[in-house]
Formats: sequence, C-alpha cells, structure tokens
Amino acid sequence: MGVTKSELFSDKKNKLSLMFKVLGHPARLAILQYIINQDACICNDLVEELGLAQATISQHLKELKNSGLIKGTIDGKSVCYCIDDAVWNEFFEEFKMFFTQRIQSEGCC
Repeated sequence: MGVTKSELFSDKKNKLSLMFKVLGHPARLAILQYIINQDACICNDLVEELGLAQATISQHLKELKNSGLIKGTIDGKSVCYCIDDAVWNEFFEEFKMFFTQRIQSEGCC
C-alpha cells in the first residue's frame, strides 16, 4: 500500500480527509441514513434492510463508530446505535466551510 505522507498536510486537512473517507462508502451512507430515519437501530435490522452480510455491516459500523458519527450501547446480544449529534454537527460545519469557499475560476479553463 502506498504512503499517504499525511504529515505534509495540516491537521485540519487530515481531519477533513478522514471525514470524507468515512463517508466515502455507499454502505456507510446507507447505514447512516437508516439510523437517521429510525432514530436508533439494532444491528440485525441493518442486515435485513441493506442485504449485506453481518460481518460487512459490523465492519462499517466499526468505522462509523471510530469516526464518532455514531455511538452505541450493548444490551444483551443487541447493539443499538444512534447518531452522535455533536459529531454530526461538527462534520456539518467542516463540510459547510469547505464547500462555501469562493471559487475564482473566470478565465481559467
């Protein structure tokens, strides 16, 4: 695997890159959308809803949880996940700042 040389970039750029990366898979987007629509979910619901293997769902949930976007509680054999509002809002603000930058492209290409 190639070297990313992330040390060449600012902490802010590296953080934003990780935010984009965690949202860069359609399964994770589908999981987030499902959780948002349900207000919370149990992992088994996702297997039925998305049609992916339990192991695949678990790996994507792990990535989302590591990013802080979701938080979960264990109740016996059930794991319930929900969106972490504070982290969700942080992602929103970072993306908003990134995408509202003024583009000076007149006479460019």
